Amino acid sequence: MGGALDGLRILVPESRELDLFASMLEAEGAQALRCPLVHILELENAQEAETWIDRLVAGEFQDIVWLTGEGLRRLLGIAERRGSKAAFIDGVRAARSITRGPKPARALREIGLSTQLAALAPTSQGVLDALAAEDISGRRIAVQLYPGDGAAPLLANLRDRGAMVFPVTPYRYGPESEAARVAAAIRELYAGRIDMIAFTSSPQVDRLLDVAQNAGLENELRASLSRVRIAAIGPVVEERLRELGITSIVRPESAFHLKPLVRAIASSRNPGPRQ
Repeated sequence: MGGALDGLRILVPESRELDLFASMLEAEGAQALRCPLVHILELENAQEAETWIDRLVAGEFQDIVWLTGEGLRRLLGIAERRGSKAAFIDGVRAARSITRGPKPARALREIGLSTQLAALAPTSQGVLDALAAEDISGRRIAVQLYPGDGAAPLLANLRDRGAMVFPVTPYRYGPESEAARVAAAIRELYAGRIDMIAFTSSPQVDRLLDVAQNAGLENELRASLSRVRIAAIGPVVEERLRELGITSIVRPESAFHLKPLVRAIASSRNPGPRQ
């Protein structure tokens, strides 16, 4: 018996969960073309993160905004290498954890903790909406960031409302990760040998554009993105794609996880093979 995605060729630009996502698609009959676009690395200098952890352990933060599960795990790893894992967990427990989406909530559960305030939409604006009814003037709010400046409006808004903000970025991206393979995937897209791209984070979109520009393939990529079907795990990625003029996007309606994304792809599949 064939699967719901029988024969569909899907470019899977995932990093940490690449094999899991690919295997889920393959179980439904798809051909998953693995293309790791974002390589997550340890910090070259962890001093800033260590200082942040010291403040956490000292009880300086009233709230912690967790933007990514990866960030929490990386901070936990830094604390563990310093011999302060238990104190780190106690510090997180003592503050109010505010989560943007299911991944940081899952990372909290891994250490026996839970979310006290969850954004209804897994975006920075969702975090701001969750705090909209509160007076946060003078409140000490720690914010776990991801590389880049995508969360800059979140920090600015919190500061404008009078909060004392303590950001930390606990990991970095390897910008030259697998550039040759990414360029090859762009050529496959342009040649019409790939049916869909399934994005699971907005940095993947930016990385694809960067490689295309550096390889002289920007026109080919933009032509391909206007033709190939695009799937996105949730509204953050969808928003980035819409900024590029891509409006026909497959994504889950509410639960922004890998399994609902696979179901959404299956539900959206057009009848008949691509020509």
